[in-house]
Amino acid sequence: MSDIQTLMDMGFAKEKAERALEVTNNKGVEQAMEWLLAHADEPLPPSTGSAPATSSGSGDGSAPGTEAPSETATPATDDSAPSSGGTVAKSLKCDECGKLFKSQEEVEFHAAKTQHSSFSESTEEKKPLTEEEKKAQLALLEEKMKRKRQEREENEKKEALERERLRIKSGKDMLEARRRMEEQEMKKLMDQRKREKLEMKQARDRVRLQIEADRAARKAKDAGEPSAVSPTSTTASPPPATASATVTPTVSAAKPAETKNYSTAKIAIRMMDGSQLVQTFQAAEQLAAVRLFVQLKLGSSDTPFGLMTNFPKKVFTDEEYDMPLQKLGLVPNAVLIVTKAP
Repeated sequence: MSDIQTLMDMGFAKEKAERALEVTNNKGVEQAMEWLLAHADEPLPPSTGSAPATSSGSGDGSAPGTEAPSETATPATDDSAPSSGGTVAKSLKCDECGKLFKSQEEVEFHAAKTQHSSFSESTEEKKPLTEEEKKAQLALLEEKMKRKRQEREENEKKEALERERLRIKSGKDMLEARRRMEEQEMKKLMDQRKREKLEMKQARDRVRLQIEADRAARKAKDAGEPSAVSPTSTTASPPPATASATVTPTVSAAKPAETKNYSTAKIAIRMMDGSQLVQTFQAAEQLAAVRLFVQLKLGSSDTPFGLMTNFPKKVFTDEEYDMPLQKLGLVPNAVLIVTKAP
């Protein structure tokens, strides 16, 4: 808000506000207000811009003579009016609130501020302000300015609080979005682990069922053909090297009895304690399924071991455990020996 508008809001006429700022060299509202209160009852002095015109007019001999009668004519007219029985208007009065004004500018400002529209000339003269009234007016104006400053400071505080609230809300929204993303990532990891555990459990169940089926088949075979078990029982006592040599003919002798369907692989497994296990696997299954089968038989997952063939001698590597039995040449029949890990 400009200084002129501030002074007009305080009740001063626009021309006087402009003149006060001009006289005080635009040093602020307070100095202009003090000047206005000190010269409230004085007529509006001529502007500094009109001073050169007056001085230039004084250089002309006829100009002062012309202005002098005009200055004396007005009082003569004013003095003659009462003598003839007429009245002289000394002020303008608001018919709605009864306030007196000295000039038309004050009337226009009052009308714009209060929306009053009824004014008339009055013979009452607007009395000059006393020192006490000037001080009271100055105190009132200062109080008004103080209230405006307080209102402005309160508005600035409210705006600062609102900005801080929006900043905190934005930070909370970002934290909430980050938390949701972390929860989604954690949920994905948990779902993946559940799937892996389920797949491992299903693989173990398949091996266990296969072991149980093979065990039942052996029992049925032992019950129906007791002579077929004798080679296995007789080969359990010799040393591992001799046992592996004697088991080979047994497996090769049983080869003609095997079906020609190479979708399965019958694996004879020689354990480290000299016992022998026979298990049938799918030809497409990996060698890791055989290792898992041996691990379940050992009953301890901490015992390191490896698998090898005797004829020809070959120790399987970690890469070959991921290869199918068919590709490793273990179909339809094969003999594997369980060895200690190096």
